[in-house]
Amino acid sequence: MERRIDYWQDEELSDEERDAILERIAQGIVHRGMSAPAVLFLEMNKPLSFVASQSLIVLTPFLAPFVGIDNVHRYSRLLEKRENVERLIERIEQLEHEKRQEPSEHATRL
Repeated sequence: MERRIDYWQDEELSDEERDAILERIAQGIVHRGMSAPAVLFLEMNKPLSFVASQSLIVLTPFLAPFVGIDNVHRYSRLLEKRENVERLIERIEQLEHEKRQEPSEHATRL
């Protein structure tokens, strides 16, 4: 059976795959200390998430050599639904809250 060139458009992200991608992104943002700017950016651009997903499709030839064509398609599928952006914002805020709840190393040394 021959595979169509747009095969990825018919595939939905599974809940596990979606959550894994969101977790990886949220962990990276919190680890780099970029929670506040990321949440602000995501909130401001949430209405444009579908446009961003379509932009990824247009930019696939330029992005694929760096991140892989499957990753570009996954992120495009992820951004198509605005609720996924909301899930990412919630996860970033949750991780940031958990990070602040942990006792700092300096406090335990005193």
